Amino acid sequence: MTMLTKILTATTATVALGGSLLATAAPASAAARDGVCQSGEFCYYFNSNTQGSLSDFTTSVPNYNTTQPTCYDYKGPGNGKGKCIKNAAASAWNRSGKTVRVYFNSGYSGAYQDFAPGAKANLKSGLKNQNASHEFGPGSGSGSGSRKAMSTSLYSASGTITCGFDGYKNTAGRHEGIDIARGVGANVYALTAGQLINVARGSTGRSGLSTIAVYNSSLNKTVIYLHSAPLSSLRVGQTIRKGQVIAKESWHGVSSKGAAHTHVEMRPGRQTRAAKSVGDSRLENPNPTSFWNSQGYSVR
Repeated sequence: MTMLTKILTATTATVALGGSLLATAAPASAAARDGVCQSGEFCYYFNSNTQGSLSDFTTSVPNYNTTQPTCYDYKGPGNGKGKCIKNAAASAWNRSGKTVRVYFNSGYSGAYQDFAPGAKANLKSGLKNQNASHEFGPGSGSGSGSRKAMSTSLYSASGTITCGFDGYKNTAGRHEGIDIARGVGANVYALTAGQLINVARGSTGRSGLSTIAVYNSSLNKTVIYLHSAPLSSLRVGQTIRKGQVIAKESWHGVSSKGAAHTHVEMRPGRQTRAAKSVGDSRLENPNPTSFWNSQGYSVR
């Protein structure tokens, strides 16, 4: 190799390396969560009027968790630094290019407040210090808008999520499922296909808990429905189709008719019963949002 060739080769390698380094350099905006509210981010603040410590995000988050070290926390300087953000935000600044929706419940459900691109405002009454999830671009296809609402699909008509996953406010324990209500007598439809592995018919009133457990072997997940009145035709071992009527909404295992609802719970593996929620401080089930999304539902 001639001296000129060696020089040209070395120069080319240097330019290529420099290009590679430039290509992988981190952008100045929308950096990793660092407690600085930068362009492209949505930021919660611990105090009103965008004061106190802040927590910055570039993506949707369905559940913030509630204890260290797994919770999303405040990272910026000021009042509240290090605290978990769930049910602890007073204001927000949306520096992203999309509308960001803040929800009362985990899993993008319940009452909400929209922050348009560039908006800086206090959370409204009912959401201030009651924030449980947020979604970038709601209805854009990246979040809940491209999927069917779980609350509607369960009844094939409009339903309401009355308590989200891990969403207890005034009850001791950790809620292991999602409570959805429409009205006593409404048809309850299977949200997933599978084999019926348990039916407990129960009765109305607090002591009469009912259970329907549908196991999907390909997913290795069980979906459990509580408090409804199972159809008399249901038998253990039968195949359940997605969208099949399996029960009527009722109040089996619920103290009053006015509190009738269907508890829907996703459990990993083959399970015949729901995990304990009331009075149990430990969650057994993972957050189900990604599972329900994968089945074509948004948790709303």
